[in-house]
Amino acid sequence: MELREAIAARRTTNGAFLPDPVSPEHQRTLVEVAARAPSQLNSQPWRFVLVESRDTIERVARISGASMTTAMGNGTFFERYKRYFRFSAEEMERTRSGMLFDKLPAPLRPFTRSVFTRRGQLAVNALRVPQTLGEQNRKLVAGSPLLLGVMLDRAEYRPGELSGFYSLFSMGAAVENLWLTTTELGLGIQFVSFPMEVPGAWEEIVDLLAVPDDLELMAVYRIGYLPEQARRPVIDWSSSQRRRVSQFVFREDCRTPQTGWDDPARTPPGPRPAPA
Repeated sequence: MELREAIAARRTTNGAFLPDPVSPEHQRTLVEVAARAPSQLNSQPWRFVLVESRDTIERVARISGASMTTAMGNGTFFERYKRYFRFSAEEMERTRSGMLFDKLPAPLRPFTRSVFTRRGQLAVNALRVPQTLGEQNRKLVAGSPLLLGVMLDRAEYRPGELSGFYSLFSMGAAVENLWLTTTELGLGIQFVSFPMEVPGAWEEIVDLLAVPDDLELMAVYRIGYLPEQARRPVIDWSSSQRRRVSQFVFREDCRTPQTGWDDPARTPPGPRPAPA
């Protein structure tokens, strides 16, 4: 797969993985490509922990599932992220960002806009929707053959200083390298986010992974092989879930949007030809 195809095919995996363990060769490839990312003065601030222990994965899954139940039940999730929810294809086409509500878990779909009201939240809780979603999340994480923890060296990652920005920038480049490589290897990847939504839950994972004081756990990802039918996503460069070029690119200064590049039929060019 060419690089541009890998970029277009990149997805977040919201479904289940195959039960097969991730091969040691592929695990090594993932961390090696991550380590090739640029970093300020070659500081290489990233650290990784690979987790295959079923007991540890099950415990992370329980923390993640319980966190989802709490965040959904107390309303913080909806209040925090309601600006990202879209309620129609027309709204999705106009904004080209966020999530179309019918793409959310099935137990939530009947509530649509009412979930943001006090009455809607009470109905969601009365029907134990948070518990249902939390259990689904637990099973999803528990079914992961591999977890990857991404950490930063606190000697380099100092929030409020330039070194903190450089470290975050480098970590983002490292994870993007890794993410694109999962596409090439037939793997899927998803950020395990809900423990960050609930006070104390992230600290439980930090303790579980025995993260030392000189490192800060920044993210945990679940990784595994995808079923064959999910490995060949349709590459659609005109997807209405992505902003048009004119919505995020300017020409010469930030007062002038780039024009003429929004043609949905256009596909990016291949490699530049070699000089004659």
